[in-house]
Amino acid sequence: MTSAPAPLRVGIIGLGVISRFYLAALDRSPDASLIAVCDHDPTTFGRLPAHIGRYDDHRRLLRDADVDAVIVNVPNDAHFRICHDALAAGRAVCVEKPLATRPEDARLLTRYARERGLPLFTSFHRRYNDPVRALLHRLPKDVPVASLTVRYKETIEEHAGRDRWYLDPARCGGGCLADNGPNALDLVRLFLGDELRVTAAELHRDARGVDRSALIGLEASTGALARVELDWSHPGECKTVHVRLADGRSDDADMLAGHPEFKGSLWHEYVGVLGDFVSAVRDGGLPHPAPDGLAVAELVAACYARADGDGDRDRVDRTAHLGRTSRSDTATPASPGDRTDRTDRTDRTDRTDREESPA
Repeated sequence: MTSAPAPLRVGIIGLGVISRFYLAALDRSPDASLIAVCDHDPTTFGRLPAHIGRYDDHRRLLRDADVDAVIVNVPNDAHFRICHDALAAGRAVCVEKPLATRPEDARLLTRYARERGLPLFTSFHRRYNDPVRALLHRLPKDVPVASLTVRYKETIEEHAGRDRWYLDPARCGGGCLADNGPNALDLVRLFLGDELRVTAAELHRDARGVDRSALIGLEASTGALARVELDWSHPGECKTVHVRLADGRSDDADMLAGHPEFKGSLWHEYVGVLGDFVSAVRDGGLPHPAPDGLAVAELVAACYARADGDGDRDRVDRTAHLGRTSRSDTATPASPGDRTDRTDRTDRTDRTDREESPA
């Protein structure tokens, strides 16, 4: 009789608000176990069992903890540095969306992971939502989708609590499009396939350059059209998927249905995230279309470029994304092995590894 594989040994880097969903999923999983955590705030360690390793620097965790994989739960602008460090240390990586705030960084990480033969898995938790999966399952296979609308609306201050970095567009990568957009765009890929073209993008930014709302149009290779509506100033919460079929029928999923607790749907969604990450590490087994952090990072960049009137998304630097007037050619990225030129963008995030993206 073949014995079951040993549980995947996991470390978590960043113990902010979303970490509790990962911790709960790890506690329930027969296939993964928590070995170590990293956070700069020692008060976050109090709820953890005594045998869990505790670190205040992710580099020490990667050097000293006996982990196979890490979950990266830090502010968006620190994703590149910490994911790269983890891959360099030979660890599989699950990172909260977005994979990176710039598409060139997402490409570097993806290439580096492939070169090292390591999984680099981006957590798009909404694809594991029960109502979303039920809608996907009950759609008829013989009738094509004509159009899809994803609505992702909330008052962001209620969801992010004390984690204020998301209102700094340089750290967030923009605003609602950079942070909630990846979940919504991943759902479009889930329903319509992985070949998508941005056809329209309209952003509304506040005085700080944070995009507080966005309307995005996309077209799939099948001809199906998609609309993504994002809003960070919406009273209450609205997160839905609406599908219209070619024969005129329509169907919906309310991601919050059956989950009256604030953020209540995330408990089961992160069980799905962890399950797929373990599968990716063990055998590369993923659904189609698989979660693809690079593809979504490029879609986000294309949306910003479209909204800002620049058709070449690779020439739009982050300051242009934030609504400023200057644009400049993006410098040639350094090779994955050369990290020294990244410190000007990332050293200031060392003290904030505990924070992560709002859901």
